[in-house]
Amino acid sequence: MTYIPVEIHRKVTSRAGNCCEYCLLSQDDGSFTFHIEHVIAEKHGGKTIESNLCLSCPECNTFKGSDVASFEHITGTAILTLLFNPRTQHWDDHFQLNGAWIEPLTPEGRVTVTILRINRPEALAERHIFSKLGSYPCRKDR
Repeated sequence: MTYIPVEIHRKVTSRAGNCCEYCLLSQDDGSFTFHIEHVIAEKHGGKTIESNLCLSCPECNTFKGSDVASFEHITGTAILTLLFNPRTQHWDDHFQLNGAWIEPLTPEGRVTVTILRINRPEALAERHIFSKLGSYPCRKDR
């Protein structure tokens, strides 16, 4: 695991508003400390710099791993598609919330929801509870 300097860790967490940049869960609601995640993994040439780092809940980070793309199958043909990149793309362009369900709007959104297993039952239940408590979705602009 790469060491992330404290100052970069603070900047990435602050920029994200303490929110997972994939599923919009608040770090305040999580049981574990969120991860500073390489959007492009080091094994794919990604650097440990602010422009390649994001805040991710442990579940999103674990499911994403070093993946940068997957095959999108909705068109009937397998098309290699990059995952959502929180550094270069806007969440609202690729996803929308339908209650606790994160609905993908684009090919990037669809492969991200699939690879990160964003709508697995336990994640939906957790988001539903935090929604009722008023802390979900976590948005950095709040």
